[in-house]
Amino acid sequence: MLQRRKITADMPEGSDNPLNAAVTGRDRTTLDMVSEAIKHNHTMLAFQPVMQARAPRQVAFYEGLIRVLDETGRVIPAGEFMHVVENTGLGRDLDCAALEMGLRTLARNPAVRLSINMSARSIGYRRWMRVMDRHLKKDKTLGERLILEISEKSAMALPELVVDFMDRLQSRGVSFALDDFGTGDTAVRHFRQFLFDVVKIDGEFVRGIQANPDNQLLICALIAVAQQFEMLTIAESVETVEEAEFLVSAGIDCLQGYLFGAPSVRPPWVPDSKNRVHA
Repeated sequence: MLQRRKITADMPEGSDNPLNAAVTGRDRTTLDMVSEAIKHNHTMLAFQPVMQARAPRQVAFYEGLIRVLDETGRVIPAGEFMHVVENTGLGRDLDCAALEMGLRTLARNPAVRLSINMSARSIGYRRWMRVMDRHLKKDKTLGERLILEISEKSAMALPELVVDFMDRLQSRGVSFALDDFGTGDTAVRHFRQFLFDVVKIDGEFVRGIQANPDNQLLICALIAVAQQFEMLTIAESVETVEEAEFLVSAGIDCLQGYLFGAPSVRPPWVPDSKNRVHA
């Protein structure tokens, strides 16, 4: 172990470091893949249901998760590329593509409610706002069925900008969800200002919660904070009946995870979607 640590410590920190070179090469490959997907419109949404926690347990809405196709046609989930592109122009382009596809989905399916992810960095991006304005001009009611998800980390990077943005779009019927709640450092003063409609508790606290007293306390505290501000609560990454049962007993409003359905690029509300492609 001591020898291994010494070797690691002696590795050069510059471009000659094999590990740095490997990471840089991998990131470049990812950027190229996403760039080509955007260029050729090889993007799509995968839909995952968010369920009401109490009976009758029905779908509250669907989350539309961005996906890209690689050169072989394989569906690539956001977890494999978003961390590389989020702070680049490609991240803004993906947010635009997700919003465009989400609003088109709402226009074609009047009974569907949908959430779409976005970065706070896209708030000042004119093309993103043009997409929103164009669709709401055609049908003002689309905003009433749209939820925009912004991660806690992203929101806290630009809190004043997010507050102003939310105020403008909430007046047009759009709802907002604070994603990955509990993983960041949202200050109480910002929490009062944000006025999110929904908070989504990060799956890190949900997995195996029925056997984890520490996470049980944290979940109950997060739910209490959200309820104090009259925000709908959603638990992410619910995979077992035991997890769901504890969360319901703790007072959660909605549940999302593989227990209820994997993300599918074939809309789950289509009756003949027996052979859905999960992504």
